[in-house]
This record gives sequence, structure tokens and C-alpha cells, in this order.
Amino acid sequence: MSGIADIRKCIETAKKVEEWQRRAVLFVDEVHRFNKAQQDALLPHVENGTVILIGATTENPYFEVNKALVSRSRIFQLQSLNSTEVEEIIDQALTDSERGFGNKQVNLAAEARRHLAHVAGGDARAALNALELAVLTSQADENGMLQITLEVAEESIQQRAVLYDKDGDAHFDTISAFIKSMRGSDPDAALFWMAKMVEAGEDPRFIFRRMLIFAGEDVGMADPQALGVVSSAAQAFDYVGMPEGRYHLAQACLYLSTAPKSNSAFAFFDAIL
Repeated sequence: MSGIADIRKCIETAKKVEEWQRRAVLFVDEVHRFNKAQQDALLPHVENGTVILIGATTENPYFEVNKALVSRSRIFQLQSLNSTEVEEIIDQALTDSERGFGNKQVNLAAEARRHLAHVAGGDARAALNALELAVLTSQADENGMLQITLEVAEESIQQRAVLYDKDGDAHFDTISAFIKSMRGSDPDAALFWMAKMVEAGEDPRFIFRRMLIFAGEDVGMADPQALGVVSSAAQAFDYVGMPEGRYHLAQACLYLSTAPKSNSAFAFFDAIL
């Protein structure tokens, strides 16, 4: 909501700090909301070193921030937290007596913790909000303990858990069902199993790797273009990302499911023997 007048006030303060032989840091949140004139107003003071500018944006700075300002900046891309990191933050909230629930007796089930971390999608704030709702709406048992089960976690974050374990039987059973569905030319079933993996948090690149293998192993010379289609879809996914990248996952899956099949390339392994 700031304007050029606010920028000038900050610069005047920065100049006073400079008199004390210190550097001033100007932090602008959502810097892409500044129009061209506002961004231009910052430029000379960044150039002469009056302020060290730190601008945060959720948009692509190469598109939304003036080129002159970008060329004088160093761009850092902040990645989403992974599930393990979100789980650590949840644990910190449960033990912190000042800013969390350390003064309460809370037993958070392991599967509930995993679910909160996964559904949060790398957003610690979403996970903490759901945890807070779960704690505040749960009744203590006879021992004064708040039991946060998977069901409570699902209700708090409003999304049901998908039965899937990346390191267990569910992982291998699901990917096997996915491959068999494509092999059996059943696109509906293949999409179902792929959707289950994606919703459960499987790395889409793992799914693309399996489809690239399938394009050579199961489709092969029956449709040599299949490999190119899947490769292009994988490259497009890397460029687009989620959630729109689901279109490219689906396109590759449907192409392989409806393509003719030939395992003639497997002859290479017979030749080795």
C-alpha cells in the first residue's frame, strides 16, 4: 500500500543511518505490486548504495520487476519446505511453551503428523493452522491428554489421507497396478492409479521415469513416437510445474495406455544372455 512518498521517507532515514557509517536495509514485501514509477524511484538509491534493497515477491521477478532493478539485483529462489521439514516445525510447535502447545499434553499420532505435513504442500503456516485447530477442538481424555488422531487431522485440514507409503507395499503395489493398467490398454484404470500417486505426494518425475521405461519396454517399435511424446511431456512438466503439469502427466499416460504394444526391444537382454 506504500507510495513514492513512503519511499522518500525511507530514503531520508537511510541517509541519516549512512551518516553513522552504517548501511540501511530496505525490505519491500510483494515488491511486484509497486508500479513502474515506484520501482524507478528506488533505482538511484540502490545504485549509489544508500540502501540495500531486499524485495520479496511471489511472482516471477523477471516479468514483474523493472529490468533495470533486476539487473542490479541478485535473484534467490526460495523453495517450498519438504514434508520432513514441516514435520519438524510441527514438533517444535508441540514443545514450545511460549509460542506453541508445550504447556499442553498433546499426543500427535505419527500418521496424523505425516498427513498434516503432506497436505500443507510445503506451507508451514497451513500445517500450524491445522494443528492449532486440532488442538483447540479436541477434548482431553481421563489423563488430561489431547489425542490427535489421523481422523482429527483430516478434519482439521479438510482433506482425507490417501493410503500410500513411498517406502512400503502400497508404493510398489500402486506403481505395479499403474504399469499393468497401461500394459492392458486400460486408460481409465491407468489414470486412476496415477491420480492416487500424485494425490499421495509421489514425485511426478518418478512417474515420468516409469513411463519413459514403459515407452521403450512395452510400446517399443509398435509406436516409436511414444518415446518422443513422453519425453516432450516430461520436459513440458519441468517447464510448467504443478498443478498445470498434471495435463502433461495425463497426456503421456493416455498416449501409452492407448498405444499398440510391442516388447521387441527386450531382445537386447536376450542377446546379452
